[in-house]
Amino acid sequence: MIDLKLLQKDFDTLSTKLARKGVDASLMQNLQTKNEELRAAKQVFEALQASQNAMSKEFGVYKREGKDVSQLKAKVDANKIEITTALDIQRERQEELEKMAMAIPNIPDDSVPDGADEEDNIEIGKILTPKEFSFTPKEHWELAEENGWIDFERGVKLATSRFSVSFGMGARLERALINFMLDFNRERGFEEVSVPALVNRAALEGTGQLPKFEDDLYKMDGQELFLIPTAEVPVTNLYQDEILVSDELPKKMTAYTSCFRKEAGAAGRDTRGMIRQHQFHKVELVAIVKPEENAKVFDEMVSCASDILTALELPHRLVNLCTGDLGFGAAHTTDIEVWLPGQNQYREISSISNTRDFQARRAKIRYKDGKKNSFVNTLNGSSLAVGRTLVAIMENNQNEDGSIDIPDVLKPYLGM
Repeated sequence: MIDLKLLQKDFDTLSTKLARKGVDASLMQNLQTKNEELRAAKQVFEALQASQNAMSKEFGVYKREGKDVSQLKAKVDANKIEITTALDIQRERQEELEKMAMAIPNIPDDSVPDGADEEDNIEIGKILTPKEFSFTPKEHWELAEENGWIDFERGVKLATSRFSVSFGMGARLERALINFMLDFNRERGFEEVSVPALVNRAALEGTGQLPKFEDDLYKMDGQELFLIPTAEVPVTNLYQDEILVSDELPKKMTAYTSCFRKEAGAAGRDTRGMIRQHQFHKVELVAIVKPEENAKVFDEMVSCASDILTALELPHRLVNLCTGDLGFGAAHTTDIEVWLPGQNQYREISSISNTRDFQARRAKIRYKDGKKNSFVNTLNGSSLAVGRTLVAIMENNQNEDGSIDIPDVLKPYLGM
């Protein structure tokens, strides 16, 4: 959640920055109006409280001087009722303001380029040169079916479209990739954690998936539990509503989970293959840091995810997302896109996002900063999406006869 104090401090600057992310001016005006209503409610309450304090002192004077206190007592009692009503109104206005603020995205950093969509993202640099093939490279779904690694029809039979079943080497490679990624991340200083695949509403509100993206989540019927869209949700919320000790930070964690998304906003996109599935495996990086550690840990996370692709000998590039492609909770994001020769283009395989204190405010994650409590900063990113990594291995390592070479770093995980 954005810092609501900024509304009072500099509304125009805040509105201008959020307009870069597509926030309508009328929504910001409504937010300011609601903030003014809260301020007015607080002033009424404080005035009544001051009056109560003054009458309480006067009551003591009357008692000492032996004066009749009946009329004053009646005023005190009536004022108490008004205070209770004023406090209820103040709480109501506070809840209304916070509910409205929950729908406001994070403020983009000044370094984020302006743009409407992914076409306006800025390339930072390329790592490794794509291989030149002496034949026309196939797309991953052809290779998967030819080698018996992935069966898309049986996935549909078991569930519905955008589900698949892995067999043999396909299944073994997924497991090898998960273990390789976790080991790699752990060696880079990220502690491995294992978390639930179901979370409550508070957890999803804390990281920003709710209330805005409820249509894209799978909800348990009759329960306030949701299947996770990413391990970012449970891992970040491990410290929900806690005050951490400064010496504990930074907390750097990695987790493997299955992830579940309805892909409600992606109708017609990537309907074939494994690029956009309803269930997929992912290894995630999450960091909880002090603000001054933010930039250093962000760079560590980008390097960690990129270096995994380099170890797998997969060409990729780093991209700075523009305002129109930036996620709801992100202040800035570096995407990592892997080269897919079958598609003849780079495709996203990781997003490393810096949310600054946006998630921390929603999830109430703080740390003891000297004598005061301050909000932490949180960062998250894929390291990596397992299915898309498998896709990249298939397409980049294919041979003319349809066979696929296994990356050397994965062979020990396969007993090869």
